[in-house]
Amino acid sequence: MKETKIMGMPGNIFFTGLTSFFTDTSTKMVYPVLPVFLTSVLGTSITSVSIIEGVAESTASILKALSGWCSDRLGRNKSLMITGYLITAVITPFFAFVSGWYQVLALRFLERMGKGVRTAPRDSIIAASGGKKNHGKNFGFHKAMDNSGAIIGPLLAYLILEFSVQGNGTPTAHDYRLLFILAAIPAFLGVLTICLFVKEAKGKTTCPDRIKWDSFRKDYYIFLLIVFIFSLGNSTDTLLLLRSQNIGIPEASVPLLYLIFNTCSVLFVIPMGALSDRIGREKIIILGYLVYSLVYLGFACANSKITVVMLFALYGLYSASVDGVQKALVADLIDKQHRGTGLGLYNAIIGITLLPASIIGGVLWSTINISAPFLFGMFTALLASVMLVFFYRKRRTLPC
Repeated sequence: MKETKIMGMPGNIFFTGLTSFFTDTSTKMVYPVLPVFLTSVLGTSITSVSIIEGVAESTASILKALSGWCSDRLGRNKSLMITGYLITAVITPFFAFVSGWYQVLALRFLERMGKGVRTAPRDSIIAASGGKKNHGKNFGFHKAMDNSGAIIGPLLAYLILEFSVQGNGTPTAHDYRLLFILAAIPAFLGVLTICLFVKEAKGKTTCPDRIKWDSFRKDYYIFLLIVFIFSLGNSTDTLLLLRSQNIGIPEASVPLLYLIFNTCSVLFVIPMGALSDRIGREKIIILGYLVYSLVYLGFACANSKITVVMLFALYGLYSASVDGVQKALVADLIDKQHRGTGLGLYNAIIGITLLPASIIGGVLWSTINISAPFLFGMFTALLASVMLVFFYRKRRTLPC
């Protein structure tokens, strides 16, 4: 049966994107203000903030690989997606009731568990709902919807914080707790969208009980190594937000930086994905890595608000060139019966690496200077781009 298309996209991809739109609206209402809430209201140190993000992402990332294997083995993606998105929706309002950083750590860990459960099955549905030749475009569309939510979320956060300010406008005067409660609404809309509109994209597979080393091609593992090198310098975006505040961006305006970042990402992500379908994914990713290195060099040297705004715009170009295109390349490198597992391992590598990356970033900030973590990130991005050049040249000399 021919699948119905909406806005030129297969129905599953459109509604999966709509789910991510609602969920990212919710999470990006919370995420950009959480570091300010932690440091200004709860009195948490910069190093502790970095560790919170690293632990939350990394410890939950093992679920990305596990849920990917489960989706391959059981042949069911939708139920895992519902579970993952529901966890995030239920946990979000509880941020309104925290009184210490350790409670934030626990909630972030649980909320990221939801992301770990849903990510690989969702990506598997996207890969299975469109032809291989359109992987770049399809993953690009999903990333565009995801980032569209990440535009609306910070904007809503800014408006809520601005209009809820009381007294003299000190950090504690902003009603962060009201913001956290309201952020649950779009998260539940995302769960409803899956339940009503997203359909299974595959049946029972022949995925074996155990995944062996030779279940994947050699170039898949090489690419994971390159992603690991890059991710080691890609610490939590919390440092970017705190660096912006350090330069002089008002705390209530910090969410607007995320709006700028995601607006630029949305503008470029579908064209970059479609371009990768035509000229090769590696070329686009290399461009993204180079842009990333330029952005991190800029944050190391920035001393004006306008520079920060420009850097967040460039950061959006990096995101458009890398996030969706890397997933498309991974989907190209793995067989259909191992698709969920392969995408899960890819996502797990990124998530697990965030813990050492965030610890390194926090320690460099605290013990050397505020520029050190950004210079380190610039170096790892340049190293990864060089490795990817050789990876690309070698793949082009080998038969498919």
